[in-house]
Amino acid sequence: MSTRFEPVLRRLAHLGLAAALSATVGVTVLPSSATAAPRAAEVTAMTARTHAAAAAKARAAAKVRATARMNAAARTRGVRIVAFAKAQKGKPYRMGSRGPRAFDCSGLTSYIYRKVNLKLARTADSQFHQARRISGKILRPGDLVFWVSGGHAYHVAVYAGSGKIWHAPKPGDRVKLAQVFDRGRVKYGRIGR
Repeated sequence: MSTRFEPVLRRLAHLGLAAALSATVGVTVLPSSATAAPRAAEVTAMTARTHAAAAAKARAAAKVRATARMNAAARTRGVRIVAFAKAQKGKPYRMGSRGPRAFDCSGLTSYIYRKVNLKLARTADSQFHQARRISGKILRPGDLVFWVSGGHAYHVAVYAGSGKIWHAPKPGDRVKLAQVFDRGRVKYGRIGR
């Protein structure tokens, strides 16, 4: 190859036009350090992108598995909360009582939540402000149901599923399973995950 055309050929090779040139003119262009370095850099960059994509995919899969484990644990805890609520069935309502022989509404919920190692404030309104608001669409057994007026909760119950609650309703009554009532005043809350 003529030394006069060598710089031009190197530039063409660098731009990826060496094959076209050699086919047209019949000149063989050997890879030089100028063309080898960019190709090596391209291969390294492609390898790095491939590894980064694989690592991101692995992190996403691990996150999905962790979320599934946490959701399963939360559902199990909800079932336990409902079971503890059911175990209080028939115990009398007593204003200010936190169990285990008698309950008011928030005394019942705080007692039950303590059984599954979740700390819950004492009054219905405090529990309302402690809980994370959730939609009725994602409500699950073990969540809290609040009756609210003017931004303050005046009654609380444990959601049992299928539109039912466990609660200590009022003086002269007992802990029982009932349908969610007065839905216009109802808000839902969740403690923990």
